[in-house]
Amino acid sequence: MGRKHAKSLRHPPVRAERLDFRIDQETKALIERAANFERRKVTEFCVATLANAARRTIAEHEALVLSERDRQAFFDALINPPRPSKRLVRAAAEHRRRVIMANERGDVG
Repeated sequence: MGRKHAKSLRHPPVRAERLDFRIDQETKALIERAANFERRKVTEFCVATLANAARRTIAEHEALVLSERDRQAFFDALINPPRPSKRLVRAAAEHRRRVIMANERGDVG
């Protein structure tokens, strides 16, 4: 038994929250069969499987995947950035002016 697994047995997570839902008989039998294959209790199997699916879903939505063309355009812009437009130069000057004014008034902490 690895150290991490042994440690988790000594301090199991507190299970104070509940998640209730109904499923059909066929799905329940499928889940029970899968839990048996892994020699786990159904609840333990469900919690682990749902948590893994949630992590995967979050990772898929938080990851930025670019096509080869987009990746190339991104790196080209980093290496050879375009000259700032007049609007961008004005916006940067306005931002600097506001930040300096806020600093002088002590609005920034």
